[in-house]
Amino acid sequence: MARKFLYLVATLIILFIAGAFILRIYGEDLAEVVFVPSIEFQPQKVLEDNVYADISMWYAHPNIKKGNPALWLPKDEETGAPASNDTQDGVKLKKLAFNGNQRAAIFFVHPTSFINKEKWNAPLGHKESEDRAKIFLRGQASAFNHVGDVWAPRYRQATLGAFLTDKIEGQQALDAAYQDVLQAFDYFIRETPDDRPIILAGHSQGSLHLTNVLKDRIAGTPLANRIVAAYIVGWPVSVEADVPALGIDVCEEADQYNCLLSWESFAEPADYGRIIDAYNTTIGFNGEPRKDTKLLCTNPVNGDINSASSAEQNLGTLVPNGDLSDAQLIKGAIPARCDDQGFLLIGDPPEMGPYTLPGNNYHVYDYSLFWSNIRADVMKRMSAFLAR
Repeated sequence: MARKFLYLVATLIILFIAGAFILRIYGEDLAEVVFVPSIEFQPQKVLEDNVYADISMWYAHPNIKKGNPALWLPKDEETGAPASNDTQDGVKLKKLAFNGNQRAAIFFVHPTSFINKEKWNAPLGHKESEDRAKIFLRGQASAFNHVGDVWAPRYRQATLGAFLTDKIEGQQALDAAYQDVLQAFDYFIRETPDDRPIILAGHSQGSLHLTNVLKDRIAGTPLANRIVAAYIVGWPVSVEADVPALGIDVCEEADQYNCLLSWESFAEPADYGRIIDAYNTTIGFNGEPRKDTKLLCTNPVNGDINSASSAEQNLGTLVPNGDLSDAQLIKGAIPARCDDQGFLLIGDPPEMGPYTLPGNNYHVYDYSLFWSNIRADVMKRMSAFLAR
């Protein structure tokens, strides 16, 4: 597991290429040459109706016990031993355990791991991209494994180059990837008992697809009442132009449920001017321009919006050791505050590794910076949901 975490750190750089609002503005000409396919888009064969009944179509699934990346846990800062689901920040979780129909069903969509320019979409069984996907899930989906069962589907995601071009093929690749995610979600819902709470979570490309799941499958349906929270991390969400179409409210308080969270992390001084320029060219789910609308900014330390928190309030950041062979939870390392534009600022640039992006952009570490607080956050929302 330690060696796999090294691979996680080494490959996290790929994550930053997953967001159109981030990568299309860095080295566009070179990136297009290197990453954008030059072939025509070929429509994918539609997956069989019940393909997700095959457990091999899932990276994480309630019935996968061995090799399930979502069950990974980091080492504790103080003891050096692997963290346990029995305790979290000194609290015995068994007293707060969620059992039976109180356990959540968690649908997690991983970020871009396919960087091949020979195809617009990842083929199923592509070993390199699937290995990366499992690595991403260890550091991200693991934040939710104490409150329920994680379902993380394989899907024929859009290649990295789809975000770096204005060619119609790029959007066609994203649309094709979304159809797989939607099919997986529909199966997930069919297999989840009606009395089970639901949590949605993802990062970057995965979060993009989840916004569409919310719009197309959740909004205005009875499913909306079963959503504990939706963690749309590392993808810009417009408060005015997007949220009203997603079917659930913004999480304004730490113990609120049936709500939405989102953040994008920057150290200071933050330079996100080019990101704003790109964001302002897009159209929201309400059909209106996102230009000059505010980004949803959740402070994952406090669990509310547009707030500030000290480093001492950070329960644990996932930080690799000096030779990148393992990771520990470091408490009290990272502050956070939402600025007026809706970006999450984390103070002076922390030493997280070599994959900080231009402008002090910590997109790669959106989950790692606040891993323990995310675990505490989802527990609070689950407890409030069950007590409603």
